[in-house]
Amino acid sequence: MKKDIENKDDLRMLIDVFYVKVRANGVIGYIFNDIARVDWAHHTPIIYDFWESVLFHTGPYARNPIAIHKALNEKHPLTADHFKEWLRLFTETVDELFEGLNAKIIKQRAQSIATVMQLKIGGTSRTS
Repeated sequence: MKKDIENKDDLRMLIDVFYVKVRANGVIGYIFNDIARVDWAHHTPIIYDFWESVLFHTGPYARNPIAIHKALNEKHPLTADHFKEWLRLFTETVDELFEGLNAKIIKQRAQSIATVMQLKIGGTSRTS
């Protein structure tokens, strides 16, 4: 039996495993690697704080993820397929590592975040 997501260390593990998959993914990896050119040493702690805030309502996250993704969308249109793949990888990673109420909640919140993000930035219906 897997444990539930209980603390920031669990979130770190989830995010670290997830972003290994993202970087290697044929559908969305190039966005992170080539378009956004993510500085992982800088970005990853921000993402830890974001998910800590989302799941536990704690943590120092105080940025605007919509604005950040809007700017990325201007560089390279983000499509419904991109969001779908991001969500699939996220859900798959949660399911591989955890089970329980917080695991269920974080998957639901990821679904909501992907939906809202796509609506707010205008993700198109198919891959370009």
